[in-house]
Amino acid sequence: MQFRGIYVPVITPFTADYAVDKEAYAQVIEHLIGQGVHGIVIGGTTGENYALTQEERIWQFDFAQGLIKGRVPWIAGVNDIRTEDVCGFAEAAKRAGADALLLAIPPYSLPTGKELALHALKVDRAANLPIILYNYPARSGAEMGREFLERVARSANFLAIKESSGDINRVHMLAREFPHLQLSCGADDQALEFFAWGAQSWVCAAANFFSPECLLLYESCVVRGDFATGRRIMKAMLPLMTVLERGGKFVQCVKYACELEGMPAGETVRLPLRPMKKELKRSLRDTLLTAQTTIRRIAQEQGGSQDV
Repeated sequence: MQFRGIYVPVITPFTADYAVDKEAYAQVIEHLIGQGVHGIVIGGTTGENYALTQEERIWQFDFAQGLIKGRVPWIAGVNDIRTEDVCGFAEAAKRAGADALLLAIPPYSLPTGKELALHALKVDRAANLPIILYNYPARSGAEMGREFLERVARSANFLAIKESSGDINRVHMLAREFPHLQLSCGADDQALEFFAWGAQSWVCAAANFFSPECLLLYESCVVRGDFATGRRIMKAMLPLMTVLERGGKFVQCVKYACELEGMPAGETVRLPLRPMKKELKRSLRDTLLTAQTTIRRIAQEQGGSQDV
């Protein structure tokens, strides 16, 4: 399986009383497919998987399969603390029809490379599906290091790695030493650097509301090899990425931006998260508008889509 293009870890809209808004969830997924994204991630942290019940998470897998119906591949986020629970989610994803799994490090456990490899290989045996590894030490407290990567290479199912450490040296190491793993951008503010080092995909939370612009960057760099245009697009994106990453309200920002773009995302987030303040909303709104205006002008200069 080749992972190419923009994959969106879709949000989970909630009603005012914190129930999953099923109609809005369907509308968001349909909107993203209509925008031309290459794949959907169901059950990621942007979808607040940590705040959903097991039943809700498995329902999302089944619902996504029935809605997407093969139009784009969808990847199941199966992460949790206990290995047994991760295996259970992986099995449920396979039953639902997932095309691949997104597998991170169980938080708090701080496994060694060998321990983490045994965990990953057990999940692999439970589902026997293509796997994208997800390295995000700031969230998990541990890293997918060389020992781990060498051990999981025994299974052909480990096809790619979403690298979210923010450490550009990790990108260099992965590109040089583990070329058999498809490199996927998991740090939105480093997308240009990932593409320069051969990444063919971007798992992009911002694409929930910013997909035309993200698609333009991907097409400029990966499809056409036009990194001069890519640098201009990335320069326009960076202030927005800063607001998202440094405001302390990442999921809230993504949901609010979706609302600004006319999607029924809802601003409600489940505890322990709390709503955004007006100042952050204003900063996000202004920064988003500026980025969209600048990138639209770049697209027009390049003869690209007027819909960007």
